[in-house]
Amino acid sequence: MTGTPHQPFTHLGQLLDHQAALRPDAAALHAPGRQPTGYRRLRDRVALTGRTLAGLGVGRGSRVALVLPNGPDLALAFLAVAAHATAAPLNPAYREREFAFYLDDMGTDALLVEEGSDSPAIAVAKDRGIRVIELVPDASGPAGTFGLRSSTEAAPAARTGWAAPDETALILHTSGTTAQPKLVPLTHANLGAAAGNTRAAFALGDRDLCLNVMPLFHAHGLTSTLIAALAGGGGIVCTPGFSDTLFFDWLTEFRPTWYTAVPTMHQALLAVAGEHTAELGAARLRFIRSASAPLPGPVLTALEDAFRAPVIEAYGMTEAGSLVTSNPLPPGTRKLRSVGVPVGEPVAVLDKAGRPLGPGQQGEIAIRGANVTAGYEHHPEANRAAFTDGWFRTGDEGRLDEDGYLYVVGRSKEIINRGGSKVSPAEVDDVLTGHPAVKVAVTFGLPHPTLGEDVAVAIVPHTGTTVTEREIREFAAARVADHKVPSRVFLVAEVPKSPAGKVQRLKLAEIVSSAAAEPAREPRGPLERRIAALWAEVLERDRVGLDENFFDLGGNSLLLTRLSARLHATLGRDLPVVVLTMYPTVGSLAAHLAGDGDAEVAPAVGGGRREGAADRGKDRLLRKRGLRKRTVTEESD
Repeated sequence: MTGTPHQPFTHLGQLLDHQAALRPDAAALHAPGRQPTGYRRLRDRVALTGRTLAGLGVGRGSRVALVLPNGPDLALAFLAVAAHATAAPLNPAYREREFAFYLDDMGTDALLVEEGSDSPAIAVAKDRGIRVIELVPDASGPAGTFGLRSSTEAAPAARTGWAAPDETALILHTSGTTAQPKLVPLTHANLGAAAGNTRAAFALGDRDLCLNVMPLFHAHGLTSTLIAALAGGGGIVCTPGFSDTLFFDWLTEFRPTWYTAVPTMHQALLAVAGEHTAELGAARLRFIRSASAPLPGPVLTALEDAFRAPVIEAYGMTEAGSLVTSNPLPPGTRKLRSVGVPVGEPVAVLDKAGRPLGPGQQGEIAIRGANVTAGYEHHPEANRAAFTDGWFRTGDEGRLDEDGYLYVVGRSKEIINRGGSKVSPAEVDDVLTGHPAVKVAVTFGLPHPTLGEDVAVAIVPHTGTTVTEREIREFAAARVADHKVPSRVFLVAEVPKSPAGKVQRLKLAEIVSSAAAEPAREPRGPLERRIAALWAEVLERDRVGLDENFFDLGGNSLLLTRLSARLHATLGRDLPVVVLTMYPTVGSLAAHLAGDGDAEVAPAVGGGRREGAADRGKDRLLRKRGLRKRTVTEESD
């Protein structure tokens, strides 16, 4: 890295040497309650830690799992391990079984934990003969000051010093939402290209300071935040993690020029922004970055209004060292619902045969370039499927417009195929988030006997609001095509997320499928029994339970038309298909026909909220794995 502060680096040691020579006293690492660490001290501390590791038997080629709390110690430890060996940061919240898988899969040589840690990773490592090294914090020193020790004797490492560009600096696992997690090795050259692309996309320079609330155990927090900030010559605030209250204290204390987060974090901050108008008024944010998942349009607009800074949506993935595309900074054109244009490396959309598609045509997003991994470890079949003529197939569905802007439709395995009609979950999410009572909407597919898949959505209402299943369907029906309107609506207090904050759509489907196995209640009065008999006749079933959903039992629009005719002939009631869609259980339809159309929210004697038949049907989901039913008095955060 010579001649210019922004020339891409080829290995981490080169980056640190360059910045230490160019701006030795400029602050690099910041942290709450700590003095900052300048670039020269950062380089010296990283080099010293590398020599200490070498004395403990860890050198170039050694694989070190880092199980440490978020903060400046983890940031510096990662830089030191990656610069001299191979770093493998792991989520400290993993359980013993997960640590066993990851430590085995990576071929771990050493485990780095904080002094006094009770992590189950320690027992797993000892059981496998993996060396355990303790990080001993020094709270009195500048950010990232610590010592290392180990009770296990080891011969000094044979190969030491800064690692070379083609050596593996970082190994991470894919999220594993659609399959067993796969191991992704990233070389120093990969990281250099990825961080350089991020630095250029956001024009990061020595006057920038990033407030990082992302965990430092995945590519978003590591490559496109920590390393990119250092590549620009600016600083980074290494917080202990995300907090929707402490965030505003940090915003005032450090006065960052940018922060980056995933949509769930942005939404949590937005929910309390009204309580922090003074801090927001004094902020000097140049931009806000959102990545890792689609940010609904209404949330993006509200976030910009509250923070008075442009929100830049981006798209990245572990296999690319994080960033792939980004919307331009002002005055460049930002396109709503697009994740922007390629940042330094080519992007294409391919058909199933691997042929590039033209503007507006939907297919699989593919990438290539110096930032992209050479392939997964231990997965030759996955590599054969992933690489086509030099392109890495991401598994994401999308399209490019005529200006080269990328639109991500969703994961290939998350796209809902409803009777041959494809439904993008992100599109439905975006629409439903526009409902004033909806805080979070997560659309996902459920198995269906005749359609193959049907559309379902989990809704987290705003605190102090209430909304019914029928209202959600009516809201969607006015804004999207009929085949995109969710047949199933679940009101929940929270949705399952990965450790990095990504919503796990497929996990929702698993939870619902498990909950659906619970026994159904029998219809009670004459009206419920008559409706249940009609449903059974139309659906060709022996019986139908009170809370069973029409669409779960194989119902579709054609069968609804038949049901409408049978209800008219039997009960003398004119019920169009669109009305029947709003009452998908025997209980809710009976309540509607009895003149109690608002039974889902009607007050009970004593002023409480009375539970209707459709509400009780929700409990099959909500009792499972913490997705509990919320009332208007429950907090959503």
